[in-house]
Parts: sequence; C-alpha cells; structure tokens
Amino acid sequence: MGRRMEAPSSPASLVLVVVLLASLLLQARADDPYRFYTWNVTFGDIYPLGVKQEGILINGQFPGPQIDAVTNDNIIVNVFNNLPVPFLLSWQGIQQRRSSWQDGVYGTNCPIPPGGNFTYNMQFKDQIGTYYYFPSLLFHKAAGGYGGIRVLSRPRIPVPFDPPAGDFTILAGDWFKLNHTDLKGILDSGNDLPFPDGLLINGQGWNGNRFTVDQGKTYRFRVSNVGIATSVNIRIQGHSMLLVEVEGSHTMQSTYTSIDVHLGQSYSFLVTADQPPADYSIIVSTRFTTPVLTTTAILHYSNSNGAATVPPPAAPTVEIDFSLNQARSIRWNLTASGPRPNPQGSYHYGLVNTTRTIRLANSRATINGKLRYAVNSISFIPADTPLKVADFYKIPGVFMLGSMPDNPTGGGAYLQTSVMAANMRDYVEVIFENTENFVQSWHIDGYAFWVVGMDGGQWTPASRQGYNLRDAIARYTLQVYPQSWTAIYMPLDNVGMWNVRSESWARQYLGQQFYLRVYSPVNSWRDENPIPKNALLCGRASGRRTRPL
Repeated sequence: MGRRMEAPSSPASLVLVVVLLASLLLQARADDPYRFYTWNVTFGDIYPLGVKQEGILINGQFPGPQIDAVTNDNIIVNVFNNLPVPFLLSWQGIQQRRSSWQDGVYGTNCPIPPGGNFTYNMQFKDQIGTYYYFPSLLFHKAAGGYGGIRVLSRPRIPVPFDPPAGDFTILAGDWFKLNHTDLKGILDSGNDLPFPDGLLINGQGWNGNRFTVDQGKTYRFRVSNVGIATSVNIRIQGHSMLLVEVEGSHTMQSTYTSIDVHLGQSYSFLVTADQPPADYSIIVSTRFTTPVLTTTAILHYSNSNGAATVPPPAAPTVEIDFSLNQARSIRWNLTASGPRPNPQGSYHYGLVNTTRTIRLANSRATINGKLRYAVNSISFIPADTPLKVADFYKIPGVFMLGSMPDNPTGGGAYLQTSVMAANMRDYVEVIFENTENFVQSWHIDGYAFWVVGMDGGQWTPASRQGYNLRDAIARYTLQVYPQSWTAIYMPLDNVGMWNVRSESWARQYLGQQFYLRVYSPVNSWRDENPIPKNALLCGRASGRRTRPL
C-alpha cells in the first residue's frame, strides 16, 4: 500500500516544503552563469556639444558601461545612487520574464533614494540581440546615464552569419544644450520642448568616435536610438549595410544604403571593409525635421591613407514613403535559430486566433491650461505608490483596473492613473492610430510582438486583409507614421505590470503612457516570481514587509 502524503504538521516542515519548491523552480536558473556589476551613479560635468552640462555618469562614464551577456545569463547589477534625487534604471527590450519587479520604471519600482542602493537581479531568459538601459525617472534620460546591452547566442546555437571580426555599439540620438532640470521645468510649466541642438554618437559630437577595421574583414554594428525627440537615419560613406538583427530577431539579410532608426529602436547590421584603405564617414542625421541635424563618426581602416575621396551618401528624402517601404521590407528569418535551437518560424503567429482587439490613439491636449499628451483621451499621471507594489499588497485607491479603454473615446482628454486589465495567455491584436503629423514611437515593456501591418489613413477591419501573417518582424518598439496606423499581434505570456509608452520622452512625461496589468489567477511562482526580498517600499506601502522567508 502506498503511503498518503500528509500536510506539513509544523512551521519548520512548511518552511522546508517552501525551500524545496523554490530550489526546484530556481534550479534551471542556477545552472546559467552569473555576471555581477557594481555601478555608482553620480552627476558630473560633460561637454558633448561643447557646452558644460550636468550629466549622469555611471562609474564616472558617459555613456555608462556596456553589459555583455549570453542568452539566459543572470545579470546582477548593484546600483548605488549618489545623486541628490531619487533614481531608477530601466532595461529597454529586456523582457524580465515573470518578474516585472526588475523593470525599473516608477509603475513597478520604488525609486532608489539619494544615498541608497538597489540590486537588480535579472535573467536574460530566451533572448539574443541588441538592447540598452537608461534612467527612467524624472527627466533623467536627457542627462545621459544610458549604455548598451549585447546578448550573444549560446555557443551551440547556430547564428545565420559568420562570426564578425568585431562587434561595435553605436548609441545615437538627439541632444539638448539645456540641462535636464531646465527641460523638465519647461514641460512642468505647460510648454513643449525646443528643437534639439545636435546629435550624439556614444556621447560625443562631430567625429568624436573612431571605429577601426581591417581591410577585407566584416564587422557587426549595433545601433540604438537613445534620443528623446527625433528619429534618425544612419549611413556609411562608400559602404552598404547588411541587416541581420532587429531587437532580438534575426532578419532576412537585406542590403541597405541607409537605415531609419526611430526613437527607442535597435538594429544591427554587417559592414564589410571592402573599399580602398581610407577614413570614411559614419553619418547620422535626423528624419522628418526642419532643420536636419547631422553628426558623424569615423570608419577608420587600419591601413588608411587619409580621408576617403568618394562623395558622402545623400540623406533620404523627407517623404514618409521611403521610410514606410523600408519598414515593410524588414522580414523575420523563418529558418534561423533564435535564442533556442528551433527555427524562429516554428511559432506560426499568424495561425493563432486573436482573442481581443485593442485600439490606441495618441493625441495632444490642453488640460488645466497646460500641454498634455494622451492615449484614448487619458493623460497618465503617476500615483503616490508604484502600481505593481500597490497591486501586490492590495492597497485600494491607487489605481482602477479597466481605466484604460480598449478603443478611442473621441472625448476630451483628462488626467488619470490609467491601467488596462488583461489575462495571461490572451492573444491580442493592438492597433496604434496616429492622427497627428509627427512620427510616433511606442514601446511595450515585458514583451516582443509581431508588427503585422502598417499603412496610411484610418484603420478598419478590412485593413486585416493586408496583414503579414507569415514573416513579420518580432520586436519591442514600433513606429507609427503621421496620419497612419500600425498593427501588432502579441501573446500575453508574461504576468506583471507593464509600461506601454511613447518613446518621445516629452510625450511620455506629459501623459502618453499607461500600464498593462497581465494577470494570472493561479498565483504560482511558475507564472510570476515573488516580490524580491530587497524590494524598496514607498508611498502607501512604506513599513510593510516583502517576504517572510
């Protein structure tokens, strides 16, 4: 006769059961390598455009240190905040599987207080590709504090191109000569930001960076738009770019003479040093702006004979069609392995029936005499307690589930802490609708999604007939062109509280964002990690305990 298992009869037995369960759940993670970082965050003088400014430095560096990792690595970052103000770091594109506790935005995390520290404990679970981190609180993103993240494939996972001779990171974006506090003051007073003063590449202005290559060899360049206001275009004098990866997805390998990189987006491409030995310009310029801002870096052949004599490549036209057609041309490589050995295309996203359609419309508004931005007529305002923390402790009155509607209301804009309710394992269609005359860029924390369609005009159900349901690119940041729409498919497979935001940082700051609460009734560590023992508590959660064990 088998013996029936009895329930634990004492607190000690209960503790043993919990510890054993935790060890089983974490065993797979423990088998993956750990990488440890200690970062000291300070203000310091920087001169990126020749004017002294207060910048955010990490270990004395601007940009901050790069994180180099491999799929499934555990990344431990101990952040010491030596600023006189609260601080948070967020991790663009890192999905934080089962753990929005590590996401580093105010809706999920209490800020690190001045003089305090917090240790981020992340796993780059089932991810490869190009990402970056940035400061998410206040208007710190305009002060620097960002850095690159490079996640390589595991050694036994095939990559659809030969190993490059080198791997370079380009963090490009617009920059203002005004300090971040002045920019924040402009927005707080109800006004819009001025036009940026210039562009930076890796924290430097014109020809401030040199990338050295050997003639005849091929190199990988990873480009992220870390700016706060404008799309950019990148091109290299005398050289073509073979696109190989977009935000964690291997692409069909198409050749481009220039590539548009919208706010918050990341691309990587291969460049072969197949020209006469010389110094060539890497050119970055703003898109769809008047005037056009430009900056350069140098592609330096190690046996260079001086400046290249070929003419520099012309900038793309200001027409939207060029950028739209380029975006449509980027396709998922169905046969290439992603972070796992199986081909990316083994997930047939287009054959799965969607369970819900969500339409999100951005707008500009005036509320209480001040400039605001809104989503479906709601301009987001932060609560006094991070939403994830309030949700965990069931603190009433912080936010209301369902306060973000599934469709545009057409009504006047108003202020609210907007949260959309959703269920684990739903499969949603989301349409981003842009009736304004500016390119929009949207990011969703915790997820990658398939960009199945984009076009001009008003989206209708008939627009689905033009969706790409076979090899659309999977990514984490999308663009919506003026007077246009973009549609995505997204499986809700990551429980948590996730920020959906504009990557135009003034729009985000003034309300063009909300939170998506993906819920599982199971309340299992299989679906979501418990609150970290070291979680900082603030607002209405102050004085509470994190975990009893």
